[in-house]
Amino acid sequence: MSDLPENLKYAKTHEWAHLEDDNIVRVGITDFAQEQLGDLVYIELPEMGRKVYAEEQCAVVESVKTASDLFSPVAGEIVAVNVALVDEPEQINEDAYHAWLFCIKADDLSGLDQLMDAPDYAQMIEQ
Repeated sequence: MSDLPENLKYAKTHEWAHLEDDNIVRVGITDFAQEQLGDLVYIELPEMGRKVYAEEQCAVVESVKTASDLFSPVAGEIVAVNVALVDEPEQINEDAYHAWLFCIKADDLSGLDQLMDAPDYAQMIEQ
């Protein structure tokens, strides 16, 4: 498995989150998640402007093996979606930490405090 980027936070449901300027949180799935799923064939992204709660199901990824719900790591509004992934979901398999799925304008950044850092996430997936 690849090294976990130290600058990201990780959810127990295998999403990663990166805090950017203006309370924007960029979200993707971890390399571990894409390895477990296998070759991705379909992605359903949330709608722009949608309000989401922390831990709310808001997107879906499907692989040749299974489908998996994705959850918002923080509460806020969807302000960007990576539409390129709709036509090329394999980008996630190629580089899970570069192929972001959506961005949320966070209402409150305290949700990030509930997420794991890289060493804690690494320990969780090793179990």
